[in-house]
Amino acid sequence: MALYSLDLFGVAVFAVSGALTAGRKSMDLFGVVVIAVITAIGGGTVRDLLLDRRPIFWIEDPTYLLVCVLAAGATLAYVRFFRLPRHSLLVADAFGLAVFTFIGAKIAYEAGVPAPIVVLMGTVTGVAGGIMRDILCTEVPLILRREIYATAAIAGAVVFVVLTTLGAAGPLVAVPTVVTVFGLRLTALRLDLHVPSPRPKDTDPTSPDEGR
Repeated sequence: MALYSLDLFGVAVFAVSGALTAGRKSMDLFGVVVIAVITAIGGGTVRDLLLDRRPIFWIEDPTYLLVCVLAAGATLAYVRFFRLPRHSLLVADAFGLAVFTFIGAKIAYEAGVPAPIVVLMGTVTGVAGGIMRDILCTEVPLILRREIYATAAIAGAVVFVVLTTLGAAGPLVAVPTVVTVFGLRLTALRLDLHVPSPRPKDTDPTSPDEGR
């Protein structure tokens, strides 16, 4: 029950993120709701499709869709009168990423797939919805902007695999996985850390060495 509640919380947070992004793009009410829903359940949907899980989680339990719509509506109502604290949303988003990563890895592990796929599914669950949101809103996806985001999800999923391989279960797996993702993401935000970006040395087209 606690894990289910956390999952719904993560869905709500990601729906808020999607609604805010769509709002900044001046989308209408329908567009805002669509982007909010895609952001919130997109990662889990991709995971379920790749793992061939039927029915997909939000079809089996429409509560997820209801939470998405309510979160989007509440966001629109709130921002008409107040400014949403930026840092609080970032913290909540980091926690949602951590929860989604754990849930995705757990579902993949229970499906009996190999360890690398467990890591991949945990990461996909956490970041795929945001990728869809950014693409639909004509923005460069967050994971392609040197942000320590997918990296944090990967690290958490690896922790999950290591602990389950060692025989740990329950909170002994859930807590370290969530703390790893949440801690890495918050540390990156706090210290303004980014993934290194290798940049090729610019070449001068007028250089006599060009073409050699």
